[in-house]
Parts: sequence; C-alpha cells; structure tokens
Amino acid sequence: MTKRIGVHLGTAGGASNAVERAREIGANTFQIFSSSPRMWRAPKVDPKQAERMRELRAKLDVGPLVIHTSYLVNVCSQSDETRQKSIGAFRGEIERALALGAEYLVLHPGSWKGLTRDEGLRLAAESIERAIDRLPWQGTGFHILIENTAGAEFSLGGSFEQVAELVERLRAAAPVHVCLDTCHTHVAGYDLVSAEGYEETMKLIASTVGFDAVRVWHCNDAKAARGSKLDRHEHIGQGTMGVEPFRRLLNDARFAHSAFVAETPVDEPGDEERNVRVLRSLVE
Repeated sequence: MTKRIGVHLGTAGGASNAVERAREIGANTFQIFSSSPRMWRAPKVDPKQAERMRELRAKLDVGPLVIHTSYLVNVCSQSDETRQKSIGAFRGEIERALALGAEYLVLHPGSWKGLTRDEGLRLAAESIERAIDRLPWQGTGFHILIENTAGAEFSLGGSFEQVAELVERLRAAAPVHVCLDTCHTHVAGYDLVSAEGYEETMKLIASTVGFDAVRVWHCNDAKAARGSKLDRHEHIGQGTMGVEPFRRLLNDARFAHSAFVAETPVDEPGDEERNVRVLRSLVE
C-alpha cells in the first residue's frame, strides 16, 4: 500500500489547482477548506472545478481528499442561534464535500461552555444528524471525521473517550470516523514522544476509538509543552515533540490505512514542500 502523505493547501484560482500543487511538492494526498473558514456564507461549488478536481485526482493518483470544516461551526454551542447557524453551515460543508468528491470532512466538535459535557455531546450528535439528514452520501465513500482537540476547558473532544462517545452516538445515523492530531494529542497530555508513552497511548486509542476508525492523522509538531492545552503547530521535528513520534506513526502497521496530512505553519515560501519532504523521509 502506498503511504499517503500530504499537507493542507490553499485553493487560490480554484479548488482543483490544489491537486496539481500537491503533486508538485511531492504529496499524494491533501487537505483544503471548501470555502473561507471564517465566514458563515459560502458559494456553491463550481461544477467545472468539481469535474476538473476528480479528473486530476484520478490522473495523478492524489487522494484521499480531506476537507476541513470552517472554524465558525460549533455544533454543541449553548446558543441556539449559533447552533442553528452551525448546522446550516455544516450541511453546506457536507454538500460541497460531496460535490468535490471528497472522502473525508474533518470537524472540531466545538465548545460546550455554559452546559455540561454530556449536554454538549448530546447537542453535537443531534446537530450532526440534522446537518446530514437526507443528503445523498450513501455509496460515495464519504465520511465525517471527528477530530480530537487540544483539551482546553469546555472543548469537546479533548480526550479519546469523548471522541469515541460522539462517534458511537452517531454510528447509526451518519458515516463517521476519526481524525487524530499529533499536536492536539501531545498538548492534551498524551505521550507520543517516549517509546513507552507511545505504546501506552496506542493502547488508549485501541480501547476507545479503535485503530480502524483513524482515517487521517494531522501531523503537526507542537510549539507548547505536553499537557499545556495550547494548540500551536510547529514544523515537523522543530517543536516539543521532535521527529521520532512521526517516524513511529508513519511506520506503524496499525495505521497503514490512514492518510498523514501536515497542517504546519507557512512562515516562508517552500514550507509546505519541506514538511512533506520531512514526513516522506521518515518512511522506512
């Protein structure tokens, strides 16, 4: 099986341009936003862009296509207005993902501030069910991926257990799996750095979300210390994690089915290619 390694890319000039850009920098998978991540309203997908995206991906063997949901979406908000807007925006995300032929749509579950954690979980599950209701996803290979978070107070998904519980609640109603972020995992307090800690963390993944459910790893080093709850991404090998956790993940047979996508900073031209190259160099 060919290891799928890529990076989050911009879509200037049209979403389909990201396919060619991925190949140019040595990636064979990639992630994009399907619209501005900081605006509620989004235009519909241009059918010509969608067709070109599918053609280029097939021609260049680039996939899976991962789309990241807008940062505004909070499906467990205590505010009914925000939650209703989030449901509508997330439904639009799903519609655009289906139009573009994306395999995965990554969602941060949101913040339950002002509620209990259980209320947050319930609202998140109900909101996602409403967003996907009656959309034609069956047979498309499309999945929503619930992403673990950095563990900040009131942030849903800061533990593997919370991610697993949300996935379980949705299992009968929606096509849901998991995206794990290395930086989020690290700053939430899990140990991916030491060899012993890595195996302990793997045991926790196995007993909660399960290895098969992890369809994407967001590969990000961390600027902050383990357990800090601070979500600050760093270039691969240049943060508090170092390069070894990424070497372990990329060569871990339990994730042979997963795609590995960097969301590292772009501080200067060439950073995207450099981070992809580092990840590819770790494959043994």
